[in-house]
This record gives sequence, structure tokens and C-alpha cells, in this order.
Amino acid sequence: MKKVYLSDSGPKVSEAVYGFWRWENKGAETLKTMEGIVNLCLELGINTFDHADIYGDYSIESYFGQVIKQKSIKREEIVLFSKCGIRKSAKGFSYYDNSEKYIVESVDNSLKRLQTDYLDIFLLNQVDMISNPEETAQTLRELVNIGKIKHVGVSNFSVFQHQLLDSHLRKPIVTNHIELNLLNTTAIEDGRLDFIKQRFSKPLAWAPLAGGRILTGTDPKSELLRAKLAEIGEHYDANIEQIAVAWLLQLGTLPIIGSLSEERIRNAASATEITLSHEDWYEIYNLAMMKI
Repeated sequence: MKKVYLSDSGPKVSEAVYGFWRWENKGAETLKTMEGIVNLCLELGINTFDHADIYGDYSIESYFGQVIKQKSIKREEIVLFSKCGIRKSAKGFSYYDNSEKYIVESVDNSLKRLQTDYLDIFLLNQVDMISNPEETAQTLRELVNIGKIKHVGVSNFSVFQHQLLDSHLRKPIVTNHIELNLLNTTAIEDGRLDFIKQRFSKPLAWAPLAGGRILTGTDPKSELLRAKLAEIGEHYDANIEQIAVAWLLQLGTLPIIGSLSEERIRNAASATEITLSHEDWYEIYNLAMMKI
């Protein structure tokens, strides 16, 4: 798998990224599964891994750190993302926090759990509307200056939220981690995709298969898309999943794979080798944009 620059200021990442958003803490079973997934990813050329402090109730980073230590993988051979910003209240709801105290604590905890000295990219996960953006930016700058993080990214930010934080940073934001798939094209329509590209960056597309709806959804839109993807896939000797991911790749996005299925991970990885014709790409796009 090719390695590409995430932005004009770096870093270089694999064209597909593996993310741990849907993982749960199941003890020894999680550790065993993760070892297999990491081995498969590295075999396929996926060397870029997306984490967050809260994944698996704050446990998944620790499992990953154990796997990497056991395998004696050189740190420079992998690219690590982590993020913070979403917190869980004891009252049962989630809220956002971009304060200096929370960011610093989260970065330090992620470094400990992942057993590394630095994060290649640290992303703010959702904007906190009541934190001071200038203070947030200063905190991020200081973390870059002392080497704990190499690059700054954001997750689920609007164009204006992205611009506001960027205006206080001296180092450019290298990506926005957005939901984008054939059943959710709002990032195209509201300008987020174009804005990220304007900043010479590539967006990270989470839920590239719409949480599995593209493969198994029973609603009319999912069924129509699935039939069209299967039809077009015949011309490329590819399946539905490969065509759906290839469509995203041609938009200049990097898909985040979250499946625990070896077959689905292999499908997504092999999609990087498929180039759709203009006609086929737009035929799929036109169907994705239809109101059904």
C-alpha cells in the first residue's frame, strides 16, 4: 500500500487507516484479537492507527501499547493518532472539553497507555463551545514544542470551527476527521471537504460504509446503492465494499477502517488499487445525492 502525505506539512501515512472506535474492552480476548488485527494491517501495508482516549472505556490504547511492545515494532515504522474532547458525565450524558488541563492530562495518559514518547497526530474530538480557543491553541502549540505531539488535527469540526482554531495556531491543522460515505455526503455539500483540500490536507473519512448500512441496510436508499455498486463492481472485478471505498479514495479522502473482520479489512485495503472511471464515479454520486 502506498504512503501519502496527509498534508503539505506531513506526516506520511498509509492510504487506509485502521481505527478502534467500535472496540470494546473484553479483557484477554481483546488483546488476542488486537494482535491479529495489527498483524493483518501491517501485512497489508496499513501502518497508521487511529485512537482516542475514550475508546473501549479508556482501555483500547493500553491493549495496543501492549501489542506493539510485545512485537518489538520500531516506533518510526507506525503512525499513531489519538484524540480527546469527549467526556462522560456520571449523570449519563457526554459533553465536550477542550480546556488546557484536560488536553494535557489526556495526552500524557495516551502516551502512557500507548507506551510511546510522542503522537504523530493529536486531534481535538469535537469543538468545546465554552473553552477559550486561544488557550486551547496555546496548549496545543506547547505540546508540539516539547515534542509530545508532532501535528495537530481536528475531528468533526465545521469549516468555521476549523478556521477559528487555525487562526490561533502557528502550525497548520493537518486534517479533519469527518463522517463521509455514500449515505452521508454532507461534508461535500457544506464545504468541509473543499475547505480541507484548500488547506492542502486530506480528510479522514470515518464510517466509510455508513456503519455497515451500505452492505446490509434494508432501507430503499441502501438497497439501490448496493445494487449499483454491485453492477459497477463487475467491470472492475470488485465487490460492493471495494467500490464504495474506492469511490471515497477518489475524493482525496483516507478511509478509516473499523471492522474486526479480516475479509472486510482486506477489501478496504485492496480498494486503494481501484480507479473508477469518471462516468462510473458520477453515476454512483448521482444516486448518492438522490432524495429517496
